[in-house]
Amino acid sequence: MTDTIDATLDELADDFDVLEDWEQRIAYVIDLGKDLAPLPDADRIEANKVPGCAAQVWLASDRDGDRLTFRADSDSAISKGNVALLLKLYSNRPADQILAFDAKAALDRLGLPQALTPQRANGLNNMVGRIRQAALAAG
Repeated sequence: MTDTIDATLDELADDFDVLEDWEQRIAYVIDLGKDLAPLPDADRIEANKVPGCAAQVWLASDRDGDRLTFRADSDSAISKGNVALLLKLYSNRPADQILAFDAKAALDRLGLPQALTPQRANGLNNMVGRIRQAALAAG
């Protein structure tokens, strides 16, 4: 992978900028979730559940050399889209890049937390926290 997390964020920000309102942006996020590969039943375990989300969210990680790859799913279209967006940013990256990336600034740049209910925004933060935990464990 030659691009950086920042380059991926720039692409996402460009996509968000052409959408006229938050209904279109949320629809875009939901569409991202539709592109997620199905999560195997073996990954739908309690240890992979992200606590504090409005819906059930499972987030599994694997390490390949210095890179972490993430797989995820949710029983909610919005939560599935949110985690798909995070996977675009974080999956197949080295742990040090993941830990150095300012997720709060990135999500604020996209305006995503403001478009979500407080509980969904909290769930999004918990998803980021779970990704960072995996990066810390791999570091």
